[in-house]
Amino acid sequence: MTISRPLTTALLGGALLALSTLTPAQASEDLARKKACLACHQVSKAVVGPSFADIAKKYKGDKKAVDRLAGKVRKGGGGVWNMPMGPMPAQGQVNEAEAKQLVTWILATN
Repeated sequence: MTISRPLTTALLGGALLALSTLTPAQASEDLARKKACLACHQVSKAVVGPSFADIAKKYKGDKKAVDRLAGKVRKGGGGVWNMPMGPMPAQGQVNEAEAKQLVTWILATN
């Protein structure tokens, strides 16, 4: 079976249009889900780790927060929240660009 060129173009165009309708917030929430952030964090409720809203409140106005927190996502860290489960473990499955995207989204949480 051969698909005609106009049909292929239309199908690809439709797929690209569908992908482009994701807002940055939706894309980042999808990334948080994909990278398992939501296993320990929720948007508005502390679970194993602090809520994204609490993180956003704590770092509001901190110009260095994205870089600092992206580093904590990738390398782990503690001593800030005193959560019963201990410090956040390193998330090696998250690359630097993804960590910055996630942190930017988290800091925009209201």
